[in-house]
Amino acid sequence: MAEAINNGGPAFPVLEEDGRGNLALTSTGMTKRDFFAAMAMQGDWADAPPLPSNFFESARSYYAMADAMLKARAE
Repeated sequence: MAEAINNGGPAFPVLEEDGRGNLALTSTGMTKRDFFAAMAMQGDWADAPPLPSNFFESARSYYAMADAMLKARAE
């Protein structure tokens, strides 16, 4: 069985009152892992976007960076 990927939880959680004075998470949106990968991609592409033939490998590297950021955050 594959190890579960730590997604870091929601990047932009939304808390709303449920009508009884309790706060509840109502929308999770993108995960911190997705957000970190997107920011890594944005920084990389600001310099020079990869060739289309390298998109998949580039995407894997952005998620590897995001995983490293989540691990460092937990230390």
